Amino acid sequence: MPLPTVEIETAPNPGHSVIWLHGLGADGNDFAPIVPELVSPAWPALRFVFPHAPVRPVTVNGGMPMRAWYDIVGVDLISRQDETGMRASIASVDALIARENERGVPTSNILLAGFSQGGAIALSAGLRYGEALAGIIALSTYLPLQDAFGTERHLANGRTPVFWGHGTADPIVPLTRGVNSRDLLQSMGYPVSWHTYPMPHSVCAEEVADLRQWMTVRLGA
Repeated sequence: MPLPTVEIETAPNPGHSVIWLHGLGADGNDFAPIVPELVSPAWPALRFVFPHAPVRPVTVNGGMPMRAWYDIVGVDLISRQDETGMRASIASVDALIARENERGVPTSNILLAGFSQGGAIALSAGLRYGEALAGIIALSTYLPLQDAFGTERHLANGRTPVFWGHGTADPIVPLTRGVNSRDLLQSMGYPVSWHTYPMPHSVCAEEVADLRQWMTVRLGA
């Protein structure tokens, strides 16, 4: 069964979709308020899909149960990665893409987006997916499971555009973690549109404006 979701349609019968994954401890409602700020009147009808991650204990937070796409063991984010949890979340994203296909939205009209660990899953799922997506939006995040990425990435998304925004004062996902992931993707030929902002682990108005401009191109508006 697909994950439960919050959905917003900007107009009837959308032919494009944005699947947007929240960060650790939030839920699908977290980024819903961004829709009126982000959407341009020139865009085609869009369905925003904001799934709720499953509730699981999170080690770095003392084992407290919360919504999370995977467990986090170390504050450095890359030691003892929760590969099982990550792969389960990748499968959940695959199912959400398939459901959009069933609702008449081709994969080439789907954008995958995510913030923090949601962005990590958006990148991991999108770049492994077997059909070309419209693009991937990675906010304040990093690419996990890097050791397996070279063999598991799918060439269908080998040139898929990536918007990447990161705060220069991010204490949760340090800028260097994002830069290292960006450099890896660029070395493999991925077109990453990289943006930094003077902010902590968050989203800012300038970033939303840059993302609107990038999405306008991706949506053919």
